[in-house]
Amino acid sequence: MRAALREAKKGIGRTSPNPAVGAVIVSDGKVIARGWHKRAGMPHAEIEALRKIRPARLRPGAQGATLYVTLEPCSTHGRTPPCVDAIIAAQIGRVVIGAIDPNPKHAGRAARILRKAGIRVTTGVLGEECRGLNHAFNKWIVTGTPWVIAKAGMSLDGQLSRPRGGGRWITSPASRADAHRLRARVDAILIGAETLRADNPRLTVRGVRGAARQPWRVVLTRSGKLPPDARLFTDEHKEKTLVFKNQSLGAVLRALGRKQITSVLIEGGADILGQAFDRRLVDEAHFYIAPLLIGGHKMSVGGTRAGAAGIRIKDPCFKKIGNDLHVFGKVEYSRKA
Repeated sequence: MRAALREAKKGIGRTSPNPAVGAVIVSDGKVIARGWHKRAGMPHAEIEALRKIRPARLRPGAQGATLYVTLEPCSTHGRTPPCVDAIIAAQIGRVVIGAIDPNPKHAGRAARILRKAGIRVTTGVLGEECRGLNHAFNKWIVTGTPWVIAKAGMSLDGQLSRPRGGGRWITSPASRADAHRLRARVDAILIGAETLRADNPRLTVRGVRGAARQPWRVVLTRSGKLPPDARLFTDEHKEKTLVFKNQSLGAVLRALGRKQITSVLIEGGADILGQAFDRRLVDEAHFYIAPLLIGGHKMSVGGTRAGAAGIRIKDPCFKKIGNDLHVFGKVEYSRKA
């Protein structure tokens, strides 16, 4: 299953709105085929692996071969035929599943079909790790709303920007490169109108080897008065820019979910981040902290209850990047509103 997980990780940032899935086929104690899902509409990981099997490498009828797959195989016809049909047709002897399908309509269905066909099925092997691959898909398929990541680069005293004339960047080039790798994982990047006016950002993925696509760019505005010559409206990716006027953040996220956007990276500014935390919409947070004091009164996360609500990063990870500190992890909220 760890080998299947390694295959699945190749698809992170490539498969949305589908999950990243990996598969490995073992016969006589040896791995004979590997596969991973490359993109929505393309063959699933199980099919990729099955297509690599040469009949001579298996005993007659593939009896005894074991398929390890990180997510329960699909059992319904979508963009591709059901994987359970191909597994049964290949006469695989055993299927080992990491995570059960999170979709309540399909959860456990494939396992039942395979068992009914006489195939031995084991579930839950490295289940937590397999589920962890697809936080965004798991949330979206159940709730219809995307996984929300909050990201900010800040000074030690919580400032998002330098004073006028002090230069544009707070964090190091290494931190900004790491943030681009974060962008490469998500379907959309969201900012407020003030950030658009002040920074004229591109919100694209740059310098990430193997990045499969550019994310949607999403702008929230109350007035609708946005600079028409901004990069988001004039560059080569302008067709991937969405503007939402005078709508709540929750309503915007629901609308994005309907567009099959399963993950959103909120890049600020402070007001948008504050709204997201106030409304308990953030699932994961990434803060890049530079060893720099700037001064000022506007903190990196605005809002009215962000501090009092008992919000914390659960089991935080700490990573030194150049001279900066990257603090990240899932967000946990207290039960008190």
